[in-house]
Amino acid sequence: MKYSIASFFSGCGGLDLGFENAGFDIVFANEFNKKITPTLKKNFPHTEVDDRDIKLLKSTDFPNTIGIVGGPPCQSWSIAGKLRGLDDQRGQVFLNYIDLIKEKKPLFFLAENVKGMLNSKNRESFEYLINEFESVGYNFTYKLLNTADFGVPQTRERVIFVGYHKNLNKTFEFPEAQTERISLKDAIWDLKDNSLPSLDGNQKNKNLDFLNHEYMTGSYSTIYMSRNRVRSWDEQSFTIQAQGRHAPIHPNAPKMVKVHKDKFIFQPGKENLYRRLSVREVARIQTFPDDFEFVYENVSSGYLMIGNAVPPKFSEVIAKKIKKDIDGYYENSTKDITTELVNQ
Repeated sequence: MKYSIASFFSGCGGLDLGFENAGFDIVFANEFNKKITPTLKKNFPHTEVDDRDIKLLKSTDFPNTIGIVGGPPCQSWSIAGKLRGLDDQRGQVFLNYIDLIKEKKPLFFLAENVKGMLNSKNRESFEYLINEFESVGYNFTYKLLNTADFGVPQTRERVIFVGYHKNLNKTFEFPEAQTERISLKDAIWDLKDNSLPSLDGNQKNKNLDFLNHEYMTGSYSTIYMSRNRVRSWDEQSFTIQAQGRHAPIHPNAPKMVKVHKDKFIFQPGKENLYRRLSVREVARIQTFPDDFEFVYENVSSGYLMIGNAVPPKFSEVIAKKIKKDIDGYYENSTKDITTELVNQ
């Protein structure tokens, strides 16, 4: 059975795609950034896409669903940011998300965010969020997970929150980590020879042999050059970020050379080997399929969408476990799913 869910802070749809692949039906998706919604509409043609600010949404603006999922903006919780949590307007939208859950009372909800939420500087805000979730009437749990443990060729740590309505009479149990990790060679080896640099001003190419297989050009900042930015073919990628200028270097290049504290250089004589990973390569590393089209004019927007996304393969692992629990609930219950949704 396919269960309907609503998605918020949907971005380009990484979290949504994982749930769709696990057997859920995404009937509603909300994304405020109008530069991103064309990609969402392109890849989810049967989903109602809403581009209003979540602060303006009412619970009556979207249908009753079995689940609500979303990844609220992470900048205010990021270790690389100012760790302002709920003191930041971007962090406060988490509360808008909770309010919608309170009003809709879905059978489950999921939220994803950066590991900075667990930082001691965010303790007060984090404990407040936990109390809010639990007050809604859900059995609630969370865990810090590394996506590299779940079929994603990238070291990327994220906190996953899952709440099960008390009607389910159980608490979500996180799946075990997989023993075998996926390498960069497994993920992008076949793409190594046919990428193109972006046009002037990092505008997109008109004709590409492979969808979105173009990379950002331009100088590298002193911050970027303060660390080695090359992972080898047999390793997992660095975390894919939302800024193209911070995209990792392609593994065809040798490791960068440390010359001073916080200063690295490209190996002399081999500078031509150093290029950023392409939009399609970072999409592969984030486990998006090759037919998933990223719609943009400036290549930087492609990196933005992908870097902010939840890797679909990672999402799918979590979603399959949730679906199994819901299947069990309806198999062992006299409740009718349609009646239950209408009566929410």
